[in-house]
Amino acid sequence: MNDFLWDRLSSLLEAWDGSMLLRFAGLANASSLLFCELEDVNWVGFYLTDEFNRSLVVGPFQGNVACIRIPFGRGVCGTAAERKEPVVVPDVRCFPGHIACDTASRSEIVVPLVKDGAVVGVLDCDSASLGRFAETEKDLLSRCADVVVEKLFS
Repeated sequence: MNDFLWDRLSSLLEAWDGSMLLRFAGLANASSLLFCELEDVNWVGFYLTDEFNRSLVVGPFQGNVACIRIPFGRGVCGTAAERKEPVVVPDVRCFPGHIACDTASRSEIVVPLVKDGAVVGVLDCDSASLGRFAETEKDLLSRCADVVVEKLFS
């Protein structure tokens, strides 16, 4: 599945012309692809960096409604953005400061989108199952994040 996923993701993002409109279209397709291809997920999407407010703002996603703004350092998304590294949480109820946008979510993985040392956003995946995400998903989603940055933030 990995080679298929990279090829499909890469081809979905080829149309980017530098515009915000096509960036959002690419992120929408990327979140849909991951939502459909990953097993046992109930939310997949992107939060994009608002540098002025040092926060993340919800972008394209698949799943239930989401929190609109998350400050850096707060919740799983804000923690991953502040640390500039993936954060895997087996049980979100045990994560200090977790933001419960969807109470059905029990585990989460967040991978920052980093361009030239700056976080431009995060890729966030939630599951209703405890312990759903492991090293395999961290590697897979980190590679997806790299493709997204390369194709949509260059």
